[in-house]
Amino acid sequence: MNDVHARAGQPAEPADLVDLAKLVTAYYSLHPSPDEPSQQVAFGTSGHRGSSLTASFNEDHIVATSSAICEYRSSAGIDGPLFLGRDTHALSEPAWVSALEVFAAYGVRVLVDARDRYTPTPAVSLAILTYNRDRSSGLADGVVVTPSHNPPSDGGFKYNPPNGGPADTDITRVIQDRANELLRSGLSAIRRVPLAAALAADTTGKHDYLAEYVGALPTVVDLGAIRSAGVRIGADPLGGASVDYWGEIASHHRLELGVVNPLVDATWRFMTLDWDGKIRMDCSSPYAMASLISKASSYDLATGNDADADRHGIVTPDGGLMNPNHYLAVAIAYLYGHRDWPTAAIGKTLVSSSMIDLVATDLGRTLVEVPVGFKWFVPGLLDGSIAFGGEESAGASFLRRDGSVWTTDKDGLLLCLLAAEIQAVTGKSPSSHYAELESRFGSPSYARIDAPATREQKAVLAKLTPSQVSATSLAGDPITAKLTSAPGNDAPIGGLKVTTESAWFAARPSGTEDVYKIYAESFKGPDHLAEVQAEARTVVSAALQP
Repeated sequence: MNDVHARAGQPAEPADLVDLAKLVTAYYSLHPSPDEPSQQVAFGTSGHRGSSLTASFNEDHIVATSSAICEYRSSAGIDGPLFLGRDTHALSEPAWVSALEVFAAYGVRVLVDARDRYTPTPAVSLAILTYNRDRSSGLADGVVVTPSHNPPSDGGFKYNPPNGGPADTDITRVIQDRANELLRSGLSAIRRVPLAAALAADTTGKHDYLAEYVGALPTVVDLGAIRSAGVRIGADPLGGASVDYWGEIASHHRLELGVVNPLVDATWRFMTLDWDGKIRMDCSSPYAMASLISKASSYDLATGNDADADRHGIVTPDGGLMNPNHYLAVAIAYLYGHRDWPTAAIGKTLVSSSMIDLVATDLGRTLVEVPVGFKWFVPGLLDGSIAFGGEESAGASFLRRDGSVWTTDKDGLLLCLLAAEIQAVTGKSPSSHYAELESRFGSPSYARIDAPATREQKAVLAKLTPSQVSATSLAGDPITAKLTSAPGNDAPIGGLKVTTESAWFAARPSGTEDVYKIYAESFKGPDHLAEVQAEARTVVSAALQP
C-alpha cells in the first residue's frame, strides 16, 4: 500500500485549508505558459483539471476551452441547447461565469440551473438525454464545471456531447488542441461578452435540473419499496452538488432520509483528511468518509457522494464502508435478478474486481470488459445492450426499469438509492450480500499502488505490446493472458494487464503525476497479493527497458 499520512482520517485543521481569496485571485491573475506541458489544456478521462495556484486551471484555460467547444459544436452540427452545470468547488463559480460569457458571445443557447444552485453530473447527463429523446436534429450537449472528488484547490471542466456521456478522445483531442492553439495565439480570436450581458441574452435560459432528476427517479429505482420498508438513510453530500437533491428526494418521495451534513464550504473544513493528508471528497476512502462511518449505527444505511455526485460510497452498520468493487458485484447480482433485462450484458473496466466476472458467469450473462473510463459504456447504455456499467473507482449507472437509458454518465445518487432498494427488497444489507458472494466464490484481496516513472517511461507503458512482456509466470502461477487491448471492445488500454487463474495486475501511466498505477487482485489472500504487486513492478520495469 502507499504510505498513509499520520493524520489520515482526522478532522482538517486550519493549516490544511486552502486560502480561497488567493485561489480565486490566481484564477484571474496567473496566466499559463503555452509551452509548459503542465500548464496546457489536457483532457483526461474526466475533462481538464488543475489548480489556479499552479497555472493549470485559470481563466485563460476556460475561455480557450469554451471557445474551442463552440467551434467544435459548429463543425459537428450541434445547434441545440448546451446544459451548463457546476459543483461546489471554489473555482467552479468563476469558471462557470467565464464559460457563460464565451458561450453567449458565440450565440449558443445555454440552459443554467433555474435555482442558481449546484448541479450534479448525472443531472446534466439526464437533461441532455431527455431533451434529445426522439430528436434527430437540434441536439443538446452539456458542460459540467467540476474536478469531481479532487482537493478544494482544484478546478475541472467536462464536456458531454449529445450522447450524454463523457466525451470520447476523438472529441476531446479536437477541443484540447484548439484550446492550446488559442492559448499560444494570446486568446486574440476569442469572443466574449460581460456577465451581465450573458445573463440577459436571449440565448441564456433556465432549466430545473433538480425537479427533472428527482421526478424521474421512480423510473429507475423502486422508491416505493424503500418507503414501505422504512429504510432509514443518512445521506452525506460531503459538501458537494448533491446537497439540495437529497433533501428534495426525501420530501418528494416521502423517504426516511436525513441529510447528514447540509453544509457547503469551499474550504471543506468539515472533512477528515484522506490517506495522504489532503482534503479530498473521495466517498470510497475510509479516511475521507471517517465522519460518516462513525455515524453509521444511527441508520440502516449511510451514503456519501463526491463533489459532483458521480461517485457513491455505501456504509452499512454491519460492514462499514464497502469497497467499491464489493458493492459493484452486489449491485450487479441484485439488478440482474430483479430487473427484466433478458439479454443485456454487464459492463466493467479491466481494473475492476474479478468477483464481477464470477457473478456474470453465475448469472449466465455476457461480460463486456473495457478500458478505464466511463465513456466506453456509453454506446451500450444508449442502445440497451449493456444494462449496467461500473468502474472500480465507485462510478456506475444502469438502465431504467423498462430497459431504456437513464444516464450515460456516472450517477452516485442512483447507486446510493439502489443500496436502499436492496436493503428494502431483500431485508439484508449490501455488506451481507457481499459476504454471501465471498462464501460462494472466495475472498479476493485487491489494492492499487503507485510506482515512479519518468514521462518517457509512461509513454512506453501506454504503447506496450504483449510481445514486450517476457515473463511466463506471476507469483508462482502460469500467466494466462497478457493484454494491451480490452477484451470487451478491443480498444487500447493504455497500459498492460497480466492474468493468471487466481490473480491479475494492471499497470497504467498516471496522466498527472510521474508515476504509474498498479492495480492488482488475488484470490489467494493478502500475502499472495503482495507477491503479485512486487512481481508486477519487475515485469513492468523489464518491459520499460530500452
